[in-house]
Amino acid sequence: MHEVKYAFAIFLRRLPWFLVVAGGISTLAILTAISLPPAYVSQVRLLVESSQIPGDLAESTVQTSAQEQLQIFETRLLTRANLLEISRRIQVPENVGEMSPDQIVDAMRARTSIRISGGRQEATLMLISFEATDAQKAAGVLNEYLTLILREEAQYRTTRAGQTQEFFDQEVNRLGSELSAQSAKILSFKNEHADALPESLEYRRTVLLNQQERLLQIQHEITSLSEQKERLVHVFNSTGRVETGAAQTPEEMRLRTLEAELSGLSSIYSDNHPRVLALKAQVAQAQKLVSAGIDQDDAADQDPARAMFSLQMEEADTRLAFLEEQKAQLEAQMQTLTESIAVTPANAIALDALERDHRNIQEQYNQAVDRLARASTGERIEALSRGRRITVVEQPTAPSAPTKPNRPLIAGGGTFLGIAVGLGLIFALEMLNRTVRRPADLVRRLGVTPIATIPYLRTRRQRMIRRLSFGAAVLVGVTVIPAMIYLLHVHYLPLDLIAARVMDKLHLRG
Repeated sequence: MHEVKYAFAIFLRRLPWFLVVAGGISTLAILTAISLPPAYVSQVRLLVESSQIPGDLAESTVQTSAQEQLQIFETRLLTRANLLEISRRIQVPENVGEMSPDQIVDAMRARTSIRISGGRQEATLMLISFEATDAQKAAGVLNEYLTLILREEAQYRTTRAGQTQEFFDQEVNRLGSELSAQSAKILSFKNEHADALPESLEYRRTVLLNQQERLLQIQHEITSLSEQKERLVHVFNSTGRVETGAAQTPEEMRLRTLEAELSGLSSIYSDNHPRVLALKAQVAQAQKLVSAGIDQDDAADQDPARAMFSLQMEEADTRLAFLEEQKAQLEAQMQTLTESIAVTPANAIALDALERDHRNIQEQYNQAVDRLARASTGERIEALSRGRRITVVEQPTAPSAPTKPNRPLIAGGGTFLGIAVGLGLIFALEMLNRTVRRPADLVRRLGVTPIATIPYLRTRRQRMIRRLSFGAAVLVGVTVIPAMIYLLHVHYLPLDLIAARVMDKLHLRG
């Protein structure tokens, strides 16, 4: 009980300070609540709708998430150029003509509130609000915001889809050109190495094997003819005649030789080969000579044995020359085939590299064509507004009543704050005052118990001064502070403008 009385006495002693602080803060809060300009807040609510066409049937190429897309629109909406243009068109804030561009941008951003909500298995919403002292201007600014967002949304999606389609169209053209160039390289390489391509390797090996067998046969025939010539010369020199077997004229022997040569060439060359055709003509002419019996008179005038020997030697020499020529041709052809077979592995590696590049380009081209088809479908979806889109759930309207400020709350809160600050000041002053004022202070500090205590007795003059100080403090708290606030409102700047500027600076709007 004594502690309560002591605390109450201390409160009465410090009452002037309490009245000055609490009265000043309370008065300021009440005047602020009265003088704050009315604020009208208009709102617009937007909803992000999913694509109207199922994704498994046709998918848009604009894959930006709803949250990201709305954040992009928010960033573009609050750009300096947009805010300045809207501010000068709607004439907001109220004193826009007296403000610098930076102040206008800061004020517009402070009065604009944007909130994006959404999550898994939830619709994505965007709530935009704007605060102004005029309801029509608040709704007008939101209409401008809404127009800009819808225009940006349509332009953003169609532009992204169009750029995607254009990119893949360029890719298809580029890869098509590379594919044609690579095909031309392969064709040129095959033309340059037509005799040494890997696909004809087995055929050339077979031909080379046949030619080797033919070469052995020709060499065997050359050996046989050489031995036959030697025997013929030996027989003629020993006996003066040659073994002819059945009587044959030179024309018949020549015809037989030509027919043997034709049979040999036919196994190597085709029927249309120039050598085969020439030999056929010689065979035909020899057949005519045999049938007509040409040169019978000349043959009767000569020695039959020597003529037969000369004819057989001539035939053997002709046959040897022909076989030597065939041998040379076969060796040249075999050399060519051997060289082509030797370079075929290198050509196969080079051709495989060219074809591998061709396959890679072909695969890239096929993928680009497929993606171009999907990009064209996505562009068509966005052009017809069948993809994800932003719809207006709640149109901006002009509020019929001010939304702010809450004057009772400001006045009551300011009064409560003044009382709390006044009590806090008294508590702080008492904590800093170390003067001994009670017997309990003597016991606590000195450790002695006084027999009696004599209270401090003020004189009449001291009591008068204390009362005058108390009255002056009350007068200051009740009259001087409100008077100063009034003079500031009248002669410097209206309180509503001061409050508006403070709120804009502290970003307390919206």
